[in-house]
Amino acid sequence: MKFKDYQYERPNMDQIKSEIESLLSEFEKASSAEEQIGILKKINAVRNHFDTMGVIVDIRFTINTLDPFYSKETDYFDDVRPEFEALTNAIYRKLDQSPYKEALKETFGHQLFDLASVTLKTFKDEILADLKEENALMSEYTKLRSSAKIMFDGEERNLAQMTPYYESEDREVRKASQEAVSEFFLENEAAFDSVYDRMVKVRHRIAQKLGYDNFVPVAYMRLNRTEYDSQMVAGYRQQILDNIVPIATRLKERQRERLGLETLYYYDEPIAFKSGNAKPKGNPDWILEKGKQMYEELSPETGEFINFMLDHELMDLVAKKGKSGGGYCTYLADYQAPFIFSNFNGTSGDVDVLTHEAGHAFQGYQSRQFEVPEYNYPTLEACEIHSMSMEFITWPWMELFFENETEKYKFNHLSEALLFLPYGVLVDEFQHYVYENPNVSPDERKAKWRELEHKYLPHRNYAENQILDKGAFWFRQGHIFTDPFYYIDYTLAQVCAFQFFVKFNEDRESAWSDYLKLCNAGGSKPFLELVELANLKNPFVKGTVESVVPDIVAFLDHVDDKAL
Repeated sequence: MKFKDYQYERPNMDQIKSEIESLLSEFEKASSAEEQIGILKKINAVRNHFDTMGVIVDIRFTINTLDPFYSKETDYFDDVRPEFEALTNAIYRKLDQSPYKEALKETFGHQLFDLASVTLKTFKDEILADLKEENALMSEYTKLRSSAKIMFDGEERNLAQMTPYYESEDREVRKASQEAVSEFFLENEAAFDSVYDRMVKVRHRIAQKLGYDNFVPVAYMRLNRTEYDSQMVAGYRQQILDNIVPIATRLKERQRERLGLETLYYYDEPIAFKSGNAKPKGNPDWILEKGKQMYEELSPETGEFINFMLDHELMDLVAKKGKSGGGYCTYLADYQAPFIFSNFNGTSGDVDVLTHEAGHAFQGYQSRQFEVPEYNYPTLEACEIHSMSMEFITWPWMELFFENETEKYKFNHLSEALLFLPYGVLVDEFQHYVYENPNVSPDERKAKWRELEHKYLPHRNYAENQILDKGAFWFRQGHIFTDPFYYIDYTLAQVCAFQFFVKFNEDRESAWSDYLKLCNAGGSKPFLELVELANLKNPFVKGTVESVVPDIVAFLDHVDDKAL
């Protein structure tokens, strides 16, 4: 069955509630661990079906935000998901109170119970209306971003369709494209400020009703961070500031020199080379064909995976009118099927989708045997290890896509991965400030963002662009709005992926074995246990960031980037 044939039927919440409550009553009366395990499997089947229907709606709505049916269904799920979350919490309470808890842990592992414990701390019936408001605000942000209609190069374009112009070899085109996008954000500044301000306020209100001073600990618990806290994250950010920012600054100076510019402005940053960035040498169908070859050659497991994705049409890759921006991977539990969504636009990012998002999808495919919904994917920072590492694991096949520009692609890919780390921790520190100071004005938030840019991105020069100089670049960063505090995860995973980069260069067979172990474990263990399982170093331990630097710098220093 292909994705287009997957049947959608709106879940009846009254029916689901009645079914789960009946099963929980049986669970409570059960006279053995075996009986409870059987009932829990039935409960998980109900949960997986609800999740599958919700994911179908999410996919079909983001493919076409103009579709009135799926727009309406999105509103429905915004409304009922908090009710479903309340049912999930009821399940967690019964798990937590089970007299057979230790026997259940032997079957399902401790992670399910740790997740249950931390999730119970983030929900009370009193916050139901607030959660619905938060969901509605996230949809409002998505619609606001998707409303961009930018007249450029003779056509109306959305934000994703503007991306190729950022990488133009013509400096005036780069500048004009960025200014056109900035104009959209400037015209809608009040709307972006308003939706975010309301998000911050409702999240603060949720935290206070749950008994916390602010939203920070709630956000950490929502992200199932059971092994680390904001103090450990602050120490990790300091490692990035000390070890990565100086290298990033030097890389930006190298970029300025090879572009032959007196000053590197923000609109120059997306173009790495005077001759233009490396681009894939064919259209989307050609890229997909090469991707199939790559994964079939990489390993038997990845070969099986890519053919499953292609046979079932589980990818929607090309940018089009009405399509939501960005890219993601999700999972349809009833079909044991991952799904990849992206916006191909003719840049190297198209290939990155086939490595990054396919890394997520491959892990989902490898761990599809788990019936427990919590184990389909691990916590987010662990998820990103699969995707970011896959970007490096597939390096031997990059010539398929980039041909004579392969070295150019690799140099830029590795540079950008390293340059991302300071930006990633900037986003994190900004969010700590925002939620620790929920009543500051929108202008104060933007001033703080600009201050942090000076700290982590000292090279950034906005060429007096009004909205960006004011500190509003973060309007473009969807995670800040819809997934609070989900961003440091990318940087933690990048430090782990850099370790895989080193390991694959040293012993490919052993490294693949470690990577496969990591994928097969799915979400059955927390982040730091997965790091240990994959024989990686803990990023929070002082010295870990410093230890990955030499191999990265050595590769970059051996490339004559001015000749590319």
